[in-house]
Amino acid sequence: MQRLRDIMRPGFLVTVQRDALVIDAVRAMTDQNVGIVAVLDGDRLVGVFSERDVVRRVVDRGLDPRTTPVSDVMTTDLIVAEADEDCQSAMRKMDQANIRHLPVVSGGRLLSMISIRDLMRLEIQDKGEELRYLHEYLYHVSPDLVLPR
Repeated sequence: MQRLRDIMRPGFLVTVQRDALVIDAVRAMTDQNVGIVAVLDGDRLVGVFSERDVVRRVVDRGLDPRTTPVSDVMTTDLIVAEADEDCQSAMRKMDQANIRHLPVVSGGRLLSMISIRDLMRLEIQDKGEELRYLHEYLYHVSPDLVLPR
């Protein structure tokens, strides 16, 4: 069973500070082609800010992204995973919480962000390998089992 630590992309973590403006967080997401940023207070994870937050907490409320701090509209009720947690457990957490991104921590320190796409890609790869193995098992005839003519 693979652990999150095994699939994390080192150094791939987009962050903003809690006093950043929404416009700056949106630019960071756009520049890095991601749908979420981790919000930090110094180096401590205090929230996340996602595309969903932009729509529901900024646009829908008529707030100005150029003057609204991320801390006013970020998600603070966080679901996180430990780096040594298995991928299936992380996928279940994401499904139960109806979230697409999961901060990965170790010893309280933020290490990475895993997306449901990362986990689905791994699941598809694992299933492909399992199918190849089963196909070989079912259709491979050992040379010592071939009967002479």
